[in-house]
Amino acid sequence: MKKNLLLIAIMLFGLNCGMQAQTEEDEYVVTDANGDEEVIDVPEALSVEVDSLLNEYYSQMYLDLDNNCNYKDINPTFDTEVYIERLQRMPALMEMSYNDVVRKFIDRYSGRLRRSVAYWLGAANFYMPIFEQALETYNLPLELKYLPVIESGLAPTAVSRVGATGLWQFMLATGKQYGLKVNTLVDERRDPIKASDAAARYLRDLYRIFGDWNLVIAAYNCGPERISRAIHRAGGEKDYWKIYPYLPQETRGYVPAFIAANYIMNYYCEHNICPMRTKLPAKSDTVVVNRDVHLKQIAAVCDISVEELRTLNPQYRHDIVNGTSEPSAIRLPQHIINIFIDNEDSIYVYDAENLLTRRAITDVDDSQPIYKRTTKKSYSRSKGRRGKNVRTSRRGRSKVSSSRSSRRTGKSKSRSRRRRR
Repeated sequence: MKKNLLLIAIMLFGLNCGMQAQTEEDEYVVTDANGDEEVIDVPEALSVEVDSLLNEYYSQMYLDLDNNCNYKDINPTFDTEVYIERLQRMPALMEMSYNDVVRKFIDRYSGRLRRSVAYWLGAANFYMPIFEQALETYNLPLELKYLPVIESGLAPTAVSRVGATGLWQFMLATGKQYGLKVNTLVDERRDPIKASDAAARYLRDLYRIFGDWNLVIAAYNCGPERISRAIHRAGGEKDYWKIYPYLPQETRGYVPAFIAANYIMNYYCEHNICPMRTKLPAKSDTVVVNRDVHLKQIAAVCDISVEELRTLNPQYRHDIVNGTSEPSAIRLPQHIINIFIDNEDSIYVYDAENLLTRRAITDVDDSQPIYKRTTKKSYSRSKGRRGKNVRTSRRGRSKVSSSRSSRRTGKSKSRSRRRRR
């Protein structure tokens, strides 16, 4: 049953979007207990334009606004004690503490990001079973499933300003360290199942280093080296809130944003947020190919939308499955599997000369005589006019030494020879 749920859940949104910033403020200024101001960067995914997500193929196919929702579009506010009580009531192993920074992010989610939260709640029906399975496999707290909300805004092909990619926003080096293949044609950081497994292993390894979940997710954001340096500068303190002043600006907001994400994904009703309705997508399965094939070849022969194929296979960066390199899996709707098998040969040859343009053998045109370029030698490389020596300075200007200096050099050589004798 779990396997079937995963196969259903992999029917993903083809969110071919980068991190496009909105006009909203991207940093907060807070005042600490000493009256000093601290600048906190908002995680990049919390500035993604939600309209670009809603225009994508699978958003239109499988997500709808809930027109029967009777909530008033008003965001109520509550006393501080209410927020504290709700955070403590959540069934979580990780610490869900409250402070002014956490409150700022709760207000952001429940206010200006209301539409984004509605989208995340709808998209969660596809992604959360994948995240939970990976976290459960390595015995990690399930509340970590909300980490991709602040990492990527639940966009599997999202790319950050610094090149972090996928739902879990792996950098290239870290992704490869955890077994995610990245080359010109394939980027497994965009594969939800493989990236989720890699992220769970990375989080497990970070916990082995720091032994504290707040430090773990902070290290996930800025790297374990920076967290270790912050601990050192704080005199060995291993409390996130005590090393807080020594952290990068974005990481100062990362743990509060994570706590607030857990809050809003559990208490959205209290803030009058209606989740988008999710329609169950068709079941899917995989076929394995040993030859190169273009997604447009499959789309044309099997009568399926190429956008749907791209959404089911976000790891293929240029629509090319490089099966000749190694056996490669292609995810298809279940009702297309037999059509693919029955028409496999026709798929490989369909418009191959235009879609698969890499030639294995090329012929050289030797029917014409080889063109020989002839030039008139005016100067040698080392000498200019009248036998003057030419040498080039570092700035690219030619320096000319006279024949007098050459003769002087010649005399010194003669003297040297006489000395040797």
